[in-house]
Amino acid sequence: MKDIEFKFKRPNESPGYLLGQLTMLWQRKLKKVLDPLNLTQTQFVLLAALGWLSKTNKVVTQIDIANQSNSDRMMVSKVLRTLQDKKFISRQEHQTDTRAKVIKMTNEGAEVLQKALTAVENADIDFFSVLGNKLSSFNQNMIDLTEQNKDE
Repeated sequence: MKDIEFKFKRPNESPGYLLGQLTMLWQRKLKKVLDPLNLTQTQFVLLAALGWLSKTNKVVTQIDIANQSNSDRMMVSKVLRTLQDKKFISRQEHQTDTRAKVIKMTNEGAEVLQKALTAVENADIDFFSVLGNKLSSFNQNMIDLTEQNKDE
């Protein structure tokens, strides 16, 4: 076998590898708290995006949710259909843009989102507690990375 060359000498020197490992562990933790609420992590993210957007916008579209969550538009459409089947959201035609769908949260959706927010926020506090007073700079680093790579 040909000798394989790595830029990083050990896995723990690779930021991408470390991020992947951390993401898998964090997703596993979230799965445990979201499963009892009949939500996947992706469904939660899109429902939370709708919740955030609904606080400041009277009309929220699928595209708004996709942009807010940095998600693929086709995937958002499919997941929103599932959330509609679960009666957590309603989807209606936009009054002026026939291509757009207006998304509204139902009462059941608001209830499950509030339970999910509490569970996920508590899971986040527990998961990231090891960072202590470094959490703010960790968050800022993630914001910077997200902003820098958003359009790629």
